[in-house]
Amino acid sequence: MRVLLLTIALAWAGFTGHIPAAIAQNMNTASPVTIQPDTFVLMDSARSRAIPVAIFRPLSSAASPELVILSHGYGANDPESYLTYRSICNFLALQGYMVISIQHELPTDALLPMEGKPQIVRRPCWERGADNIRFVIQYARQHFTRECNTQLVTLIGHSNGGDMSALFARKYPGMIYKLITLDNRRMALPRTRHPRVYSLRSSDQPADEGVLPGVSKAWKLGMRIIKLPATIHNDMDDGGTPAQRAEINRYILEFMNEK
Repeated sequence: MRVLLLTIALAWAGFTGHIPAAIAQNMNTASPVTIQPDTFVLMDSARSRAIPVAIFRPLSSAASPELVILSHGYGANDPESYLTYRSICNFLALQGYMVISIQHELPTDALLPMEGKPQIVRRPCWERGADNIRFVIQYARQHFTRECNTQLVTLIGHSNGGDMSALFARKYPGMIYKLITLDNRRMALPRTRHPRVYSLRSSDQPADEGVLPGVSKAWKLGMRIIKLPATIHNDMDDGGTPAQRAEINRYILEFMNEK
């Protein structure tokens, strides 16, 4: 009964994606299905850079699932920031996607500058993040081709992680299929149809001028910019309420299902 009610609610909200059996079963249980990620550290020898990652493998046995790369928001060099988006990672893995969450900040890194023009003082951090993403995609294409479709890559990034994901999409548009940002505020979204671009916006923190396209420009490019009226910027990770996390996941799945 709860599955039926939730399905009706999603349809009323405009959701048109298919709900797989694994998710339907999960919706109808008191204890959600949780996928335990594999965590390990990659080494980019060219940059002498350690890149911790958490891999959430799909629950279903579907052939060639698409690959999702998730980049966390700024965590003041907390070494477990990449594990604070389990709601999204777990949800997508249950949907049949393979998700790699990247830890972009190391304890030895300089803290993110809080003074000065962000587009200038934070650019080195975004460049480093874009390099991390590129290395992980290349690593996946060398080691995970039997587990997932490494040619259909979607980037998801929150806040600072969304800024570095947007920069990556501008620098390497041919390497990804879709870009989904959660309230990136500083780096301009690419104005392009390829990759496809989507963004969920918070109710409390506006983006800097030029980050988001105008309504007509977004419409012409097929971009979707959606404001979440009941979700603030800092509630877009696992710290949000169940209702907030469910809404974010619903939109992400809708974006993922669009062709």
